[in-house]
Amino acid sequence: MTIATMNLEGQTPSAAESNFLVPNATFFFELFAFLIVLWVLAKWVVPPINKAMSERQERIRHQFEEMEQATASAKQAEEELRAQMVEARHEATKVREEAREQGAAIIAEMREQAQAESQRIVETAKAQLEAERQQVLNQLRGEVGAIATNLAGRIVGESLDDDERQRRTVDRFISELESTEAGTTGQAR
Repeated sequence: MTIATMNLEGQTPSAAESNFLVPNATFFFELFAFLIVLWVLAKWVVPPINKAMSERQERIRHQFEEMEQATASAKQAEEELRAQMVEARHEATKVREEAREQGAAIIAEMREQAQAESQRIVETAKAQLEAERQQVLNQLRGEVGAIATNLAGRIVGESLDDDERQRRTVDRFISELESTEAGTTGQAR
């Protein structure tokens, strides 16, 4: 016996046991059990896991797409909001300008109305004063005519009861009075 073939107990191993490269029945049984477990895993465990993972990956991809769409629509909404704000500012500026213009137009119109009203009041007052002046002149002619006739009758000594003569005398007196009044008014100015 050689030293290499002896084991530690001092016994020589058999030829079949000593070749570790030759598979024995335990190896085949373990290989068969491993293949059955592998087949069971491949048949019933791996497909649901793969299906769940595929569904999960699909949901994640779909969520990313939705997120991208939401981001794009948020950006678009933000741009629209900014555009609307700019437009609203322009519109507000227009409204303010129109209000200022309308206010200025109303003020100008009210001034014109006030001037027209004051002019109308002045014209009415002038017309009323002229009417009162004519009324006073007519009343004065009657009173002055009667007084002048009495005075002239006393001075001349004859009666001026003749209405025609009395009217001519009064008219002449009033015209002289008006011409004197016009001369003094022209000098005062």
